[in-house]
Amino acid sequence: MHQVSAALAAFLASFVEFVEALTIVLAVGAVRGWRPAMVGTVAGIALLIVLVAILGPLLALIPIDAVRLAVGGLLLLFGMRWLRKAILRAAGHIALHDEAAAFARETAQLRSAGASAVAHDWPAAATAFQAVVLEGVEVVFIVIGVGAASNLLLPASIGAGMAGSIVVVLGVLLHRPLARIPENALKFVVGIMISAFGIFWLGEGMGFSWPGDDFSLPLLAIVLLAFSLAAIPMLRRPGASAR
Repeated sequence: MHQVSAALAAFLASFVEFVEALTIVLAVGAVRGWRPAMVGTVAGIALLIVLVAILGPLLALIPIDAVRLAVGGLLLLFGMRWLRKAILRAAGHIALHDEAAAFARETAQLRSAGASAVAHDWPAAATAFQAVVLEGVEVVFIVIGVGAASNLLLPASIGAGMAGSIVVVLGVLLHRPLARIPENALKFVVGIMISAFGIFWLGEGMGFSWPGDDFSLPLLAIVLLAFSLAAIPMLRRPGASAR
């Protein structure tokens, strides 16, 4: 169960972040050319791989209870931030994320910057690199957090790698933002899963023995889901969408 949960949580979290990075990379490619977009993307992915390769083994040198305590707190912060935003979006307090609108804004900014006259468009490559790294760093911490605390770094990495591969393939085939992906619903699910992992590892790090051990994870997720769904109508603005 831990292996499946780790892979699924990493897959969903990575998918959301990679979709957001893809929007910017596509904007760079459409306006400034695909070569700088690919250069920046590859450089960003290489840096993220190095971070995983360095940080993963380093955690093995730290006592497991300390790792679980630190990782649990980190995952809970990530998860509750995503869950809070998802609840506020569903309640109408925050606008739903729109990749098509984000793509339009990004392309407008890139066009206003003008095309580069040099052979290597480093500003465009830097834009793609920044997008991949900024979105990917969160993926790195989630993958390491979900995997390292239970020695499941490989399943978590596989889940993140599958998400990245799917997003890249879709981006290459479609050459457009993945606007139809229910990203806000995915963030809601990811927020619950990551928060459940965070609570679980915090408890483990503090020496708490969960009833049923691994089976406590889905129960934690169900409790978080119930409280989140109950909070939406309480916070919903009059006339706000119920999506």
